[in-house]
Amino acid sequence: MSKAKVVLLNGVGSAGKSSIATALQSLAREPFLHVQMDTYIEMLPEPLQDHPDGVCYEVSEEAGKPSVAVRIGPVGARVLAGMRQAVAAMAGEGNNLIVDEVLCDGGLPDYRRLLAAFEFHVVGVFAPLEVLEARELRRGDRLAGLAHWQYERVHRGIGYDFEVDTSRLSALECAELIRDRFRL
Repeated sequence: MSKAKVVLLNGVGSAGKSSIATALQSLAREPFLHVQMDTYIEMLPEPLQDHPDGVCYEVSEEAGKPSVAVRIGPVGARVLAGMRQAVAAMAGEGNNLIVDEVLCDGGLPDYRRLLAAFEFHVVGVFAPLEVLEARELRRGDRLAGLAHWQYERVHRGIGYDFEVDTSRLSALECAELIRDRFRL
């Protein structure tokens, strides 16, 4: 059995990670599973969806714009740690994965440790803040201000293996570049 491949897409909400993941699944030579952080957060019971023990959303205003800080409580932290363990377990069974993440909780060192035995690539998914805020509003399924708060935090201190800009390239073009870069 060949070594599993894991591509972690990290970026602000509404950057286009899910669209890139779907496109990459259709282009890759081997099957890839799409693992979404949102799916794990949604596993929390409803009472912990906006609660200090689960995931808490603090709405404020910065420079005249809404800003929504995301605070992860102890139960939410266990869920995200479990997600990283689950990704490693899936890769351990030979599954190729595309992980769709918003790394504001310092999870990258865990991923690097857990996935050291696999072919692991970290891809930064970028777009200008104005583009992200406009997408966030169009989507309607996000709190206005999430992109504003995440923008300065998500990429801080991360050295990427590759970067894409979804304001200049379509999801399909980004997926083609990622596929070609890592020979997927």
